Amino acid sequence: MNENLLELEDLVDNPTPRVPVSLCLDCSGSMSGAPIAELNEGVKTFYEALNADEIARYSAEISIVTFGPAQLETEFQTLDQNSRPPFLTAGGSTPMGEAVKISLDSLENRKEEYRRNGVDYYQPWLVLMTDGTPYGGSQTMLDEQIRRVQNLVECRKLTVFPIGIGFEADMNVLARFSPGRAPLKLKGLNFKEFFAWLSKSVSKVSQSTPGDKVPLDVEGLKGWAEL
Repeated sequence: MNENLLELEDLVDNPTPRVPVSLCLDCSGSMSGAPIAELNEGVKTFYEALNADEIARYSAEISIVTFGPAQLETEFQTLDQNSRPPFLTAGGSTPMGEAVKISLDSLENRKEEYRRNGVDYYQPWLVLMTDGTPYGGSQTMLDEQIRRVQNLVECRKLTVFPIGIGFEADMNVLARFSPGRAPLKLKGLNFKEFFAWLSKSVSKVSQSTPGDKVPLDVEGLKGWAEL
């Protein structure tokens, strides 16, 4: 059966309010070796932790977009539909703007499907991770997507987590994506610790009422972020 039909059937069969999370991940050539291996382990940890949570398993919907080149790896799906993350490989440049556009377009499409099927949803999350500077894409596209993210955040229609990897991560560009909250830098290659923190945060949101403001686990940041 077509994957899109399965996703629509799930909205009918499973009316649980959704937590849409888009992972927009840098998989450019500079991520080769240990970084991409640790990233894969981190994403695997994220999936396993959410799948083990009885509520998050049916409410969290994960989509993965990678850049190097920019492409949609997985559509938004709950863990009971797809509990196996894609295997990510490194290569290519860093077209960040094009990747963020794919993430936001996919998110808008999914929100429209929620609305058409009467399924409530929590404020969507965008996790943007990069180890470098945008390269190989359009500067106009990058600027457009930065403004788009800023508008969504300011209208409280999106929560964004910009994460820098390594000493060459362009924190200034990441900061432009995040009005009101400074981007964070990963401590070493602590991807597993980051995704464990993220899974706990998503689980906490899934147990709240849509519209409620769930406080960020600031103490948990110490396990993976350079503070």
